[in-house]
Amino acid sequence: MVNLEWYRTFKEIYENGTLTKASIALYASQPGVSVHLNALEAYVGKKLFERTSRKMIPTEEGKFLYEYIIESINKLEIAEQHFKKTTQEKNPSLHVGMCSEMFQHSIEHEIPKLEFDLVAKFGAHTDLIKDLNNGLLDLVITPRKQSDKKSLVEYTAFSKERIILIAGIKTDTSAVEAHIKSHNYEELEKELQRNTWYSASNEMEHFRRFWYENFKKRPSFKPNYILPNIGSIIRCLSNENGLALVPDFLCHEAISNNEIKRIWGGRVKTENTLYFASRTDLKYKKELKVLQGIFRTKMKTEVDKGV
Repeated sequence: MVNLEWYRTFKEIYENGTLTKASIALYASQPGVSVHLNALEAYVGKKLFERTSRKMIPTEEGKFLYEYIIESINKLEIAEQHFKKTTQEKNPSLHVGMCSEMFQHSIEHEIPKLEFDLVAKFGAHTDLIKDLNNGLLDLVITPRKQSDKKSLVEYTAFSKERIILIAGIKTDTSAVEAHIKSHNYEELEKELQRNTWYSASNEMEHFRRFWYENFKKRPSFKPNYILPNIGSIIRCLSNENGLALVPDFLCHEAISNNEIKRIWGGRVKTENTLYFASRTDLKYKKELKVLQGIFRTKMKTEVDKGV
């Protein structure tokens, strides 16, 4: 009879790509992971992965098996998680997902005041929403609203972020500002491209969107430095030279401290609506409202600054 742990091992190999990463995810030894995989392949009578020196590449049979079992495995993991909650946890606990900048900006300083437990996870919005749908998260802060009639996730708009052009305080922006004032956008684009640019790996979509909405074309260059997050960009630009496109609420403090300067909001506003994405079957609704109130208050304060 097949061992259900074989399927869990197979899932982790499929999603992580290597035996080493799968063993870490499973808190198991690599030889043990190999034994499970070999046993499962012997059971189904098919090769499930092509083994290379760098990665385990799923075969067509492996892809078919993954699609067939993934929903059931996820449900078992959710059941296991909820079982642990009911038997082990004394305090209500919320699992929330967002980008690291939002966490540092809005909630980090409030954590010691919370009367419930909090588990924060950072990652790409698509991955976080997937975890929310699978019951692994209770709340996600996201600029993207996904429509799925079968989903138990509801979206509530609570604020907006505007993408603006900023510069390090040592940057000579006189030519840029002159072209903005005279509405000479053709020369403005050329002048901007002559500068040193910073961007973040998770903000390239904002970069391209701002450029297209204001110059009616895609940017013909890539940033000189692509960093992990917006916080890194602001720290690198502080009292230095360079340009970047960032959400306004994340740079108000640095602008107020004259570490960076706000150059342009664009001739067309490039804005994102921010949503609370939460499950309709969430148990701890009171605690959810507390967190939402913190985010709303913080974002309203930044909007009122009017930078």
